[in-house]
Amino acid sequence: MDRSTRAFFSIPKFSPTFSSLLTITGITTAILFICSTVRHALFNSNGWDLGIFDQAIYLISIGKSPFSTFLDFHILGDHAAFIFYPLALLYKIYPDVHWLFAVQGLVLASGALPTWLLCRQAGLGEKQSRIMAIAYILYPLVFNINLFDFHPDVFVLPGILWAVFLARSNQIWWFCGVIAIILSCKGALALTIASLGFWLLVFEQKKLAGTIALVAGIIWFIIAIKVIIPYFGTDAADLDRHLNRYSHLGQGFAEITRNLITNPGLLLGSIFNLANLGYLVLIFAPLGWGISAAYLTPMVGAIPALAMNLLTTYQAQKDLIHQYSLPILPFIILSVISAWAADRLWFKKENLILIWSIIAFAALAKYGYFWSIYLRNLDTLAETKTAIALVSPASKVLTNSEISPHLTHREIIRMGDNANIDFTTYDQILLNVRYSSYSSPDGAARKLVRKIRATPGYKLVYRQNRVFLFNKES
Repeated sequence: MDRSTRAFFSIPKFSPTFSSLLTITGITTAILFICSTVRHALFNSNGWDLGIFDQAIYLISIGKSPFSTFLDFHILGDHAAFIFYPLALLYKIYPDVHWLFAVQGLVLASGALPTWLLCRQAGLGEKQSRIMAIAYILYPLVFNINLFDFHPDVFVLPGILWAVFLARSNQIWWFCGVIAIILSCKGALALTIASLGFWLLVFEQKKLAGTIALVAGIIWFIIAIKVIIPYFGTDAADLDRHLNRYSHLGQGFAEITRNLITNPGLLLGSIFNLANLGYLVLIFAPLGWGISAAYLTPMVGAIPALAMNLLTTYQAQKDLIHQYSLPILPFIILSVISAWAADRLWFKKENLILIWSIIAFAALAKYGYFWSIYLRNLDTLAETKTAIALVSPASKVLTNSEISPHLTHREIIRMGDNANIDFTTYDQILLNVRYSSYSSPDGAARKLVRKIRATPGYKLVYRQNRVFLFNKES
């Protein structure tokens, strides 16, 4: 066992600082879990994406095919995310969506541990390492993504940090295990793993680990995109369903690639603009005290995710709220650690670094949602809960996006956020016309209620404060 490996196993046992960090991680996990639970209880979760994942995991847990009735195809046709199968073991204990909130909170908070270990590995002192770990926890994306339903992408955040620590410690088998977990979360993350491998191979001189990650990333990306997603998706069009975010670059993957290669003006114009400048400032600012151009080589690993976010016109990929920046953050942290180890920070007092992190969190974290937009459904909260209690576990259900994650433990459920949807195949239809989710136009639910009331064969069994529950008459 080499020195770095011995350090890995001895630090948790003998370091009081590491023990205190475990306490901080536990507290952070609890806070994140409580926040996501409260948000869900206030009906601010959505069918897209929490309902999709919860239904799939539930169906796996009861031995059924995870065919998503939100997507209209097998869950593996979405992102080739095999991670849902081990997550379903938790639902075998007790099927409850709060497992996902607990897992997500724990995974996000746990990134502080490899951050601390990487700092110690780089030669930083215990106090410096602890400050860096706290800066990770206070990075706004960590808090914000926890409030955006559930995404298996969160595993990439601590996963990359653990992978780098293990590669530097020459722990190849553990390294391979972490890489496998990341690849199981999303097919597109294979590109991040491949670029991680390239960085390890070229810049870290970790030939074995780098080669494994580079080859595994390339192979898995091809398998996921060319085999798994087309096979489990409904048709070939599912492969390109996210490419409309890049429609200004061309139609389809092949044309977009050709245009980017043959038209440099198009490429440069898509990257160098004010929206992207604002995005780059946004993602680097929370750790801006430690950004040094000479120590940004770890950002090589972030190139695939960063390129996708810069090239798109889809605004959700240019903020600190959604999951799209998750594969970038670990490499920013690695860059800051490298700069700190070389004593190349903008300022070096730990208290100032802590103050900077707190100000960044205060400015960019979305904790204010709890006394603003998360209270928008409060006036119909009791009525919605009463109506949900009247829905049979065996029913085929049509409901609002916000209500659907509370009813996804069934084989058939869809969102009724489109006034023109065919509702006649559903046993029960539960609609809150007060809701207007991001996925539905204003008034769609109200129009749908009028259509259902005018359709023979449906009986209004509950109506209270703009909440309607219809039963299909046998």
